[in-house]
Amino acid sequence: MKTIVIATNNKNKLAEFKRIFSCEQGSGYRILSLADVGFCEEIEENADTFQGNALLKARAVSKFTGLCAVADDSGLQVDYLNGAPGVYSARYAGEGASSSQLIAKLLSEMKCAAEDERTARFVSVMCAYFPNGQTVFAEGICEGSILYAPAGENGFGYDPVFYYQPMNKTFAEMDSVEKNSISHRALATADLLDKLKNIDKVAFDDSNA
Repeated sequence: MKTIVIATNNKNKLAEFKRIFSCEQGSGYRILSLADVGFCEEIEENADTFQGNALLKARAVSKFTGLCAVADDSGLQVDYLNGAPGVYSARYAGEGASSSQLIAKLLSEMKCAAEDERTARFVSVMCAYFPNGQTVFAEGICEGSILYAPAGENGFGYDPVFYYQPMNKTFAEMDSVEKNSISHRALATADLLDKLKNIDKVAFDDSNA
């Protein structure tokens, strides 16, 4: 079995990632959290791209554990805001901001945006970093638009205002099965899983090197 440490302290992301991985029949992966491996360090996410931040997190955790680590950096890009909040999505309303505060900030910034100016996308970039220094990147993008008010009780972050037209729902109105079939993180995970199939098992653990 191939062991992967998920390099995030975000419980929602961790749960979502585990659900997506569990849908991969016969995947043969054992998924560990940072708590499972005793990683308590703060990783400064100071890169200006999703790819850069994903690499910072995955590399730090892999070097600490001697195992393959997978990190996701994701966020919302709004065309009306020239791509913001982007890599600052989780900190858009300040450090430690709640989902409701993030949404309030976003809607305030978009109060003058017309219907056809509210296009947006969720982007997820994943990095798998191996003990031998090898890196694998994957990406998922989900196009949508920003509503004028929240709708739905599920999900987290900007999900209640992110409207996905093909399902006529916000991410927060979807159940986990629906969301995990089309979300940016689901698409990035599928891309990553496909690429990891070509990586030999010994690369996942430096004790096998």
